[in-house]
Amino acid sequence: MAASDLDQQGLLQSGGIDNSSNDNDEDENDPSAMSLIDHLEELRWRIFKCLIAVAVGVVIAFIFRDWLIHILDAPLPLSANSIGGKEGHKLVMTGLGEAFTVSIKLSIVFGLVFALPVILYQLWAFIAPGLYDKEKKHAVPFIGLGLILFVIGVTLGYFILQFPVSFLINFGADNFTELISANSYFSFVSFFLLIFGAVFELPLVLTFLALIGIVTEGFLKSKRAMAHVGLWAAATVITPGGDLYSPIFIGVALSVLYEFSILLIHFTVKKDPAEEIA
Repeated sequence: MAASDLDQQGLLQSGGIDNSSNDNDEDENDPSAMSLIDHLEELRWRIFKCLIAVAVGVVIAFIFRDWLIHILDAPLPLSANSIGGKEGHKLVMTGLGEAFTVSIKLSIVFGLVFALPVILYQLWAFIAPGLYDKEKKHAVPFIGLGLILFVIGVTLGYFILQFPVSFLINFGADNFTELISANSYFSFVSFFLLIFGAVFELPLVLTFLALIGIVTEGFLKSKRAMAHVGLWAAATVITPGGDLYSPIFIGVALSVLYEFSILLIHFTVKKDPAEEIA
């Protein structure tokens, strides 16, 4: 009897070992159970794909550089680069290769813009294995919304670009004759437009933080007043130039985007059962 009991116990233990090995095999085949090295390898390839997309975008932007330059220098007032009472406006070069350098800089900036759909997709594809199936369905809306928000931000920035440019040009007009170089102007414009585009990605950033459990809808609601004050303070700091209009536009945009983020998280992020009970 004792021997048979030991045999049965051994069979049960071997069965338990076999079951655990099957579980391990299933875990290893599960995409969400990747090792750290596998995650780093996947991240490397996704960054590589993003760089390829940026390179293609840079080439496209360089081909259409004249058209981009014509659009971006439109907000420049006619009083710019005026000498001897004559109307100016045309930008100047202060170095032998400045025209080429400016073209490369603009191409890189707009290459990033053109590659934004690929970048957003690769970002989502990298974090998707750790999400629920219900949350994975938001991939296409995530990418589409990111593009729409970025375009809205850049468009808004372009239309109010004239205010900081005019302020900075006319600020020292009584004491100085300012000759605006192409490098300084387009660096300013690129920085200004990218700020607006990046600011309008705030809902996606907060939604991503909610998906990985760092913030919640309730937390954002409880910190609403403090957040709005901080966003308006940030609007006055990150805005280049000293005009009154740009910080107001950015401040209003940030407040609207913050409230939109709460609404977006409400409909896309699965709530924790404890939070639903509360």
